[in-house]
Amino acid sequence: MTPDAVVVGSGPNGLAAAVTLARAGLSVRVYEAASEPGGGARTAELTLPGFRHDVCSAVHPMALASPFFRAFGLERRIELRVPELSYAHPLDGGRAGLGWRDLHRTADELGRDGRAYARLLAPLVAYDDEVTEFTGSTLVRAPRHPLVAARFGLAALEQGSPAWNARFRDEVAPAMLTGVAAHAIRPMPGLATAGAGLVLTMHAHARGWPIPVGGSGAIVGALVDDLVAHGGEVVTDAAIDDLGALPRARAVLLDVTPRALARIAGRRLPDRYRRALGRFRYGNAAAKVDFALSGPVPWASAALAEAGTLHLGGTRDEIAAGEREVARGRHPASPYVLVSQPSILDPTRAPEGQHTLWTYTHVPAGSTLDPTEAVTRQIERFAPGFRDLVLAASARSAAEMQADNANYIGGDIASGAPTMLQLVRRPVVSPDPWRTPLRGLYLASASTPPGPGVHGLAGWHAARSALRHTFGVTVEPNLAP
Repeated sequence: MTPDAVVVGSGPNGLAAAVTLARAGLSVRVYEAASEPGGGARTAELTLPGFRHDVCSAVHPMALASPFFRAFGLERRIELRVPELSYAHPLDGGRAGLGWRDLHRTADELGRDGRAYARLLAPLVAYDDEVTEFTGSTLVRAPRHPLVAARFGLAALEQGSPAWNARFRDEVAPAMLTGVAAHAIRPMPGLATAGAGLVLTMHAHARGWPIPVGGSGAIVGALVDDLVAHGGEVVTDAAIDDLGALPRARAVLLDVTPRALARIAGRRLPDRYRRALGRFRYGNAAAKVDFALSGPVPWASAALAEAGTLHLGGTRDEIAAGEREVARGRHPASPYVLVSQPSILDPTRAPEGQHTLWTYTHVPAGSTLDPTEAVTRQIERFAPGFRDLVLAASARSAAEMQADNANYIGGDIASGAPTMLQLVRRPVVSPDPWRTPLRGLYLASASTPPGPGVHGLAGWHAARSALRHTFGVTVEPNLAP
């Protein structure tokens, strides 16, 4: 039977699109090139038997905040454990900044910079839903809450400019903000990195940064289960290189990059649109190391043992210098390292008494360098004796990240550089950038608004556009369990 809609790619965005269409009563078929669905949200034994590692995404700041996941009722379908210590930022000499879910507790522990930190974040945390709505769709549209958007914009302007240190007196609070902003893999200070950092920090103090029990694959499992329950199907080991290889469905939604969209659709797309896709730029990269450990990480600051996420790299100036080196095509001597400790919250990830550790570092696009030693050395800086606990490690260079997931061009896990221009033109300037000029064809990946992250929003927006424009459905389908 020919389905009503076809989705290519089964990452969180592709599956969000498929679920939304199936819930509207349409027959949906998903094609996935890999042998299992999930894209970057898979969980697997990468090191030793019994050690479960997240293949790409590990911590999910948007799991509780995403309007799609809230409509889908994700927290009622899987178990999400939210650490009280959302994130931490170690510094030399045993010092550390602690980003508790409680903003006031965080501020109290920051001493003389506590009030400045709270004054920056409190107006955003108080309007978490409104900021999420504003930043969770295309920036071309006028925001529904202009005052909240203006306040967010002023905060981003401050933290994205050379004045980013003006309100602070010590090192810890600025380092904490920079560690979160560095998730964007861009030079700092910059408006795009500041905006991304503020949104993530806001979530840390609003709903927290949860870790799914069983790994990120649990999110994928919930989406697939709902799709199948509503008549959809997922076909794996099915790479699609041309629209002609697909059944003649009324709508096709592609969870792919603009580069792949241009290849798959080819000359069917208008020349002007294909040229616009060709102008889309990809960013710098992540290289990943997963560790199987014989015990917990021996952090120099004991409080770090409670943190679900840690940002390693030192002071604000050190991290900014390292990110500039990456942007220049160099591997920094002191790299930024993002760390997750899932097994402190989820004992199913490792054998009893042992632990998994998830890490990545930033490298130039296309790098073939094995990141194991650089990452290990940076962890040792803040956790002396770490090497002695390593039972096994599994590393992937930036080039290997792309080999594993075709959407990660050169190792760009954001599927497109999150510059200010490309937050507006992602991949084109439009109030409906998910809809292509080709009738019935939609782009549903992180290369569309709101960009990277496990939130399902890009796929959800694309599916809603398809429902309106292709199927004439104007009533939002109920996604609840």
